Amino acid sequence: MNVGDRLPPLEIPITRTLIVAGAIASRDYQDVHHDPDLARRKGSPDIFMNILTTNGLVGRYITDHFGPRAVLRRVAIRLGAPNHPGDTMVLTGTVEEVDGDTATVRVVGANGLGTHVTGTVTVRAPA
Repeated sequence: MNVGDRLPPLEIPITRTLIVAGAIASRDYQDVHHDPDLARRKGSPDIFMNILTTNGLVGRYITDHFGPRAVLRRVAIRLGAPNHPGDTMVLTGTVEEVDGDTATVRVVGANGLGTHVTGTVTVRAPA
């Protein structure tokens, strides 16, 4: 792994099931993550993904690339455009720093509305 290395993109279809399952798994029972009618009444065109699901998908992206021995040391993300059902989020990453077996990767996730997530992940990837 070298500074400037680009991770291959990962396309994630944003399904209603993914959004609801992620919310349930993270015990986030906010209605905007499972009830389309209530989400619309609150100003959203549909339900949308919660940050914990996004965080998990970012972690998956990194560990899928660096392998089963990879250990996430730090994940710092910020949300932007929401992920709604029927869209696709594409995650991309670039290695920004390398120190021995530890790398810091800049991650961006974009969907049809724009940038959904940006952040950095520090990962230890033993040889």
